[in-house]
Amino acid sequence: MTSTASTPKVSRLPRWAGNFGIQIIAGLIAGLILGLVARNLGGDPETSPNSLTATLTVIGSSYVSLLKAAVVPLVFTAVVSSIANLRQVTNAARLAWNTLLWFAITSLIAVSIGIVLGLVFQPGSGTGQAAPKGYDGKTGDWWAFLTGLIPSNFMGLAASTKAGDGGALATSVNFNVLQVLVIAIAIGIAALKVGKAAEPFLKLNGSALTVIQKVLWWIIRLAPLGTVGLIGKAVSTYGWTTIGALGKFSIAIYVGLALVLFVVYPILVKSHGLSIKQYYSGAWPAISLGFVSRSSIGTLPLTERVTERNLGVPRAYASFAVPLGATTKMDGCAAVYPAVAAIFVAQFFGIHLDFGQYLLIVLVSVLGSAATAGTTGAVVMLTLTLSTLGLPLAGVGLLLAVDPILDMGRTAVNVAGQAVVPTIVARRQGILDEGLYNAPRNGTPFADDSSEASDAGLPGSPRELANA
Repeated sequence: MTSTASTPKVSRLPRWAGNFGIQIIAGLIAGLILGLVARNLGGDPETSPNSLTATLTVIGSSYVSLLKAAVVPLVFTAVVSSIANLRQVTNAARLAWNTLLWFAITSLIAVSIGIVLGLVFQPGSGTGQAAPKGYDGKTGDWWAFLTGLIPSNFMGLAASTKAGDGGALATSVNFNVLQVLVIAIAIGIAALKVGKAAEPFLKLNGSALTVIQKVLWWIIRLAPLGTVGLIGKAVSTYGWTTIGALGKFSIAIYVGLALVLFVVYPILVKSHGLSIKQYYSGAWPAISLGFVSRSSIGTLPLTERVTERNLGVPRAYASFAVPLGATTKMDGCAAVYPAVAAIFVAQFFGIHLDFGQYLLIVLVSVLGSAATAGTTGAVVMLTLTLSTLGLPLAGVGLLLAVDPILDMGRTAVNVAGQAVVPTIVARRQGILDEGLYNAPRNGTPFADDSSEASDAGLPGSPRELANA
């Protein structure tokens, strides 16, 4: 006699519940509700927060800390790897110089658009908020920024000691990301000069970069939870004023991103005698994946592949320019966003910015974009810009409350710029395969998908290509 054991049904969540975009929206709604509840519970958010406000603060600050912790190893390993790829490039010095020059030109245009939009939209004005406690009112200057580029030690460490509660001294250690960038560039160039003896180091660095990218993806998956804490803390602290101001700020950001993506880039492409339609049809798989994934680093494999096989950039040059762009070419995160964000924070707390400080925003955005990272660029750039201008760093937590929504558009613009600059430079240097650039797409991810891709057994969807 045999008995059949019944298999219990395993209840599964609906497919839409696992969608990352849905999770982010749910986090925003939950954070808004919890923030309003926490505000009605009373207590001073700064000095004596209630238990709910304190919990939201810990959740939000912990998520930001995780992001910041990944910045230094990512910047170092990614920049060294990008420079190492110059080993495979003919006329490497000239191509590298032209690439960096066009990175700077497009960043200058994007940050100028951001400043204009910040002044036109006035997203942070009329809030009536006073500067947070501990803000000394000192603004940044050019000299401090330039001298700060010189590394004080190998890891770009800086320590500061302040008096805490009860008069006890507390020492904190921070990384200067720009100094880390300078160190990474020096080591990368030195590895190129050393040659064969540096191969084991470069292989180790490449492996470390791969591991760090995986850890960063895990951190990104926590974004819905981080959103709950950040938006909840912001609403609990500033109330309805925050919601209206952040909405205006978000609109200004997306207007700026649209101008860069659909006006600036097409003008650059057309001015170099290339088809705008072919550029967008070729780069669109990477741009759309960047919008969904919110990670330039995560989109990097697909960006590099469409740049080579759709836009006709030689592989040897693309393997240098695209990875370098994934960590240093951030027209969304490091140009439009920090410009509008700095103006927003100044207006939100009633702080006046003079003409020299607007010029400083431009300088920080053009030079500091090289210190951003493909998954944490906004955090790094926002902190760098506010600290350089001497604005309250409380604005970081405030703006990160809506960061997941903004990051989708920012990353799409980042990826588009990372594809357009190598295309322009290759065209100017006479190495662009125009036959491949102008080849019909036929609705496939790559111009030659019907032959080479199918024969090689390559995956077909953009998401599969990114994971390949």
